[in-house]
Amino acid sequence: MLQATGQAPSGSDEKKLIPPAPEVAENAITSQRRISLDVVATDSSGKALSGLEQQDFTILDNNQPQKMTSFEALQGTTADPPVEVILLIDLVNTGFSRVAYERQEIDKFLRQNNGKLAYPTTIVVFTDTGTQIQPQPSRDGNAMADLLDSTNSALRVIGRSAGFYGAQERLQTSFTAMDRLISYEGTKQGRKMVLWLSPGWPLLSGPNVEFSSKDQQSFFSWIANFSNALRTSRMTLYAIDPVGAGDGSMLRTFYYESFLKGVKSSKQAGPGNLALQVLATQSGGRVLNSSNDLLGEINSCVADASAYYSMSFDSAPSDHVNEYHPLTVKVDKPGVKTRTNAAYYGQP
Repeated sequence: MLQATGQAPSGSDEKKLIPPAPEVAENAITSQRRISLDVVATDSSGKALSGLEQQDFTILDNNQPQKMTSFEALQGTTADPPVEVILLIDLVNTGFSRVAYERQEIDKFLRQNNGKLAYPTTIVVFTDTGTQIQPQPSRDGNAMADLLDSTNSALRVIGRSAGFYGAQERLQTSFTAMDRLISYEGTKQGRKMVLWLSPGWPLLSGPNVEFSSKDQQSFFSWIANFSNALRTSRMTLYAIDPVGAGDGSMLRTFYYESFLKGVKSSKQAGPGNLALQVLATQSGGRVLNSSNDLLGEINSCVADASAYYSMSFDSAPSDHVNEYHPLTVKVDKPGVKTRTNAAYYGQP
């Protein structure tokens, strides 16, 4: 595996509540007017639908219908290039016992069907000391499982400070890992599905937590950067919680839903708007956090690649930097739902 550069924040960094959004993410926000979307349409059972045509879809930008500039119906295995599946093992935000279970379920996924994977697959391991990325995706599940077995990943090797700043350190490290993954995968053509196996990073939100206007501006920059960079990189996030059902924490399972509403300005921005589950939902992916069948959840997410639609439209210049534009894609057929990017942040 390839070891990406970057270390966990040092103790002197802990007093920095949130780092400024990195330049590499800002570069993903360009002045291009073409807004391209990957759309999954599902039936009442949640199964991805094929066979739809351009006239079945309507794109709404800020509730206004848009003229499509391109449309293509695709299937994951025959798309050129095919969909890439990325399995990310999060050792920073996941407890030791659940990581062991997680790796067992990933091994089952890789070895099923005699180790013949339907899609090119990449393993990513996110640790305190950096992010390891498999150099090339592979369809050889058995070889990947053997490699994972031989990888002696150091689990939670750096002791963290307790309390708020320990949680803040994980948040900061997680943002950095997300940014680096987008930068790395964004150089590749085609659609990518990132299955981030984790209960998510700390939300640092609550009645007794306050942020300065500078902190909120940093959060807003991250929100806009991640939103645009995930879309332009054609990356869809899936948040899969290996903790699953039965831990008794209803708050952990559903609290992220309080932050799903779009953020229009820095005054509305906070770390909760950057929760893994929120980013997944707003990228057009899914949140799976109430089952103990991790293998089944992974297979369910991968099934979304079987049929999808790529379409685009040309947006008008925005009135100001990072102007919020909610997006909706509708299908003129009963019972059909769609998932795609929830918004984009436009530029003048």
